[in-house]
Amino acid sequence: MTTALPAQRTVLARFPAGHPRGSWPADEYAAAQRAQGTDAPVVMDLDSDQLIVVTNTTTQ
Repeated sequence: MTTALPAQRTVLARFPAGHPRGSWPADEYAAAQRAQGTDAPVVMDLDSDQLIVVTNTTTQ
């Protein structure tokens, strides 16, 4: 049996889940990152109640 290692992710930005505009700020930021060529999905961090924009590539 092979165990896969968890993917290394870089957090690009964090947004409060209770923002008055909902997930829009996170979605807009992720869209801007994707327009620049960075794969940037929005994920929910349940422990901190935040929307996080991440990438699987390392940033400099």
